[in-house]
Amino acid sequence: MSQTSKPIRVDIVSDVVCPWCVIGYYQLIAGARQARIELETHWHPFELNPSMVAGGENLREHLAAKYGTTPEGSRNARARLTAMGAALGFAFNYADDMRMYNTFLAHQLIDWAETQGFGHPVKLALFEAYFTHRSDVSQIDVLVETAGRVGLDKNDARNVLEAEERAANVRARQETWRARGISGVPAMIFDQKYLVTGAQGEYNYAEILKKVVSEKMTETVN
Repeated sequence: MSQTSKPIRVDIVSDVVCPWCVIGYYQLIAGARQARIELETHWHPFELNPSMVAGGENLREHLAAKYGTTPEGSRNARARLTAMGAALGFAFNYADDMRMYNTFLAHQLIDWAETQGFGHPVKLALFEAYFTHRSDVSQIDVLVETAGRVGLDKNDARNVLEAEERAANVRARQETWRARGISGVPAMIFDQKYLVTGAQGEYNYAEILKKVVSEKMTETVN
C-alpha cells in the first residue's frame, strides 16, 4: 500500500563497491515499507577509485593507504557491516584476501541495462556479485554473467562492454553529479529536490519520505 498516488522518485548516486551504498539502499527500502510509500529508484554512477590499477588492490591494504585504517579497525568495520547487512537481508561475505576494483565497466553495464529496462536489477546484482560472492566486477566475463542472471542477453552485454559504447555517457553522468557537489556516496536526492548523504537508517528514511509526501500533498492542494 502507498500513501501517494505516485511513487516518490529517489535518485541514488553510488558505487557498486561501496558497502554503505548497500546499507543505505536497504535501509531506504525498509523505511519506505515502514512508511507505506512506494519508490521510483534511479541509479547514477560514482567511482570511489577511478585510478585503481588493473587487478585491483587488497581491500585491507587499500583502506589502510587511503584512510589510515588499522587491521583491527578494518576487522571491526567489516564485522559491523556484516551484522547490519544481515539485519537488512543482505549478505556481506568479507575475507582477508578480498580486493577493491575499478568499477568503470560496471557502471557502463548499468547504464546500458537502463536502456533495456534492467538498470535496477543489474545494480543490485552487482552489489551481490562483489560483496557476497567477492567477484571481480572490473572483468567483462563477470559483468556478462551478471547481466545474464537478471535476464539480459549476454552476447549483447559483451558487445556493449567490449566496444565501451556507454563509456562517454557514464563519464558525462559522473561529471554532472560532480558539478552538483557530490563528492561522496551514497547520495540520495528525494523528489529531485532534497539531498541526503550517507546511510541514514530505516527510521530517518521513513521520516524523510513522509515529509516529502506531506509537502507534495500540500503543493497539490495549493
